Amino acid sequence: MLLADSAQVADGKLYILGGGWSVTGPEPTPSAVAMKIGVDWHEFNTNHHWELFLEDADGQLVRFETPEGMQTIEVRGDFSATAPPGIPVGTPVDVPVAVNFGPIPLSPESRFTWRLTIDGETLPGGTVSFSTRPLPEEPAQD
Repeated sequence: MLLADSAQVADGKLYILGGGWSVTGPEPTPSAVAMKIGVDWHEFNTNHHWELFLEDADGQLVRFETPEGMQTIEVRGDFSATAPPGIPVGTPVDVPVAVNFGPIPLSPESRFTWRLTIDGETLPGGTVSFSTRPLPEEPAQD
């Protein structure tokens, strides 16, 4: 998993713009989570379900006020992989996934983690964390 300014999937590849950061804000800015999910040979032709959640430093889901009430940031999807023609038996296949977000109002001077679960499990490499900068200091009044 990798944090980026934006990301997309095309032709089975991840295209990443402004990738690899771990500090943002404090003002809300667009962002993306780029994921490369490795699928082992024995998992081919099996449907898998993934979920991506934003958590705070305490591991609690981040909640935001919306017109519909308090909401969490959660994204879900499904994937399946098949063996491309001509690859050796036993070769794993990568499934690229890009999730883009509009500006998210996050608390300044805080730590957050995107957690990916696949079929209900957090696998190794299934988290990526980042921090938000403090608010700029106000100029002193004379």
